Amino acid sequence: MSTKLERIAEIVAKYPNQRLQTLIHHINEDTLKEKHKQMPSNKAPGIDSITKKEYGENLNENTQNLVKRLRNQAYKPQPVRRVYIPKIGSDKMRPLGIPAYEDRLVQGIAADILNQIYEPEFLDFSYGFRPNRSCHDAIKALNVIIERRKTNYIVDVDIKGFFDNVNHKWMMKFLEHRIQDKNFLRLITRFLKSGIMEEGKYLENETGTPQGGLISPILANVYLHYVIDLWFEHIVKKNLKGECYMVRYADDFVCCFQYQQEANKFYQALQNRLNKFGLEISKDKTKTIEFGRFAQENRKRKGLGKPETFTFLGFTHYCGLSRKGKFRVKRKTNAVRFRAKVAAIKQWLWNNMHTPIKELIKKLNIKLQGHYRYYGITDNFKSIETFCYLVRRQLFKTLKRRSQKSGLTWGLFVLMLNVFPLAKPKIYINIYE
Repeated sequence: MSTKLERIAEIVAKYPNQRLQTLIHHINEDTLKEKHKQMPSNKAPGIDSITKKEYGENLNENTQNLVKRLRNQAYKPQPVRRVYIPKIGSDKMRPLGIPAYEDRLVQGIAADILNQIYEPEFLDFSYGFRPNRSCHDAIKALNVIIERRKTNYIVDVDIKGFFDNVNHKWMMKFLEHRIQDKNFLRLITRFLKSGIMEEGKYLENETGTPQGGLISPILANVYLHYVIDLWFEHIVKKNLKGECYMVRYADDFVCCFQYQQEANKFYQALQNRLNKFGLEISKDKTKTIEFGRFAQENRKRKGLGKPETFTFLGFTHYCGLSRKGKFRVKRKTNAVRFRAKVAAIKQWLWNNMHTPIKELIKKLNIKLQGHYRYYGITDNFKSIETFCYLVRRQLFKTLKRRSQKSGLTWGLFVLMLNVFPLAKPKIYINIYE
């Protein structure tokens, strides 16, 4: 499979302006079996309740049957099973679509093919769902733009319900720019229109690409590449006098401008642009603010308060100073995310109250390490240290409630932590590397 994907990449590089004609044949017995090996075993099953283990018991027969249906155009993806998961920092629930295992295999290969085609096409300021590009890379890029470029105003943008509102007709038009294989395009269309099964009821989906499918991230990036990225790079930039930059991670992006008038002009144009493609701005999460090297002096001169802050990828960005008194962008864990994480740990500890101490601390440390590795970036040590403190206090309260006759004191608790220590907060990401 990797060799065939490399071949697709070579063709794309050699013929950048030609549409690819034959792609569907890459979904065959060999690639399906290889994708089966790569699949994690702990994923929730789709509406047919078939797991990886069950599918693998008759792998040869199942893949042969699947390939036959694909060749005869008789393959139709099953509706995705819709579940809801808590939305961080909100009382709302986020919909998640779980495909059937067989559909997940086909989606995985199709996604690999699309990644090979479009990865060279995507612009440098796009970071979400791309290989070797992380949230921290996006934050580092944004840091350079604000600190070293002529940035005075920020437009912080969030698209309302993006994954639920992707227009299928536009999606297929975008794909047709690079793909001519009608069978492959038909397969993508069937995935988009496979429908949703919720509480035993079938729901048609005229728009959207369900979060949870392996193909959804790359399709989302393709859609935003044509709707936002190319428009910003080739239309917006050329019609402005000052400097402007963008950093996008999926449907969450930040645009930086030199002049306020141009920032406001972009905000209005962006609304019209998104409306054309069936999308809209989340107005409660989108704003234009004065931000940058001169923001504090300008606002002070106008009799205003400190520069406003903005949130991007879970961090609140604010204007600060280095030890030498120079301007620096600093960041801390967003307060809403912070409270939600603390609440989640509290609930987890309550649910695992009677787990043996050694095992409980081991599992808790995994959660702490995950938190530190994401939020442990330059200038954010205080936030992760506070998080560790609150988790430690909650652990003490939880252990005291294990028994009505518990004689656990804080002193004994500290001695216990000497034997089974909690992971210590640490800065893992240097923004200036």
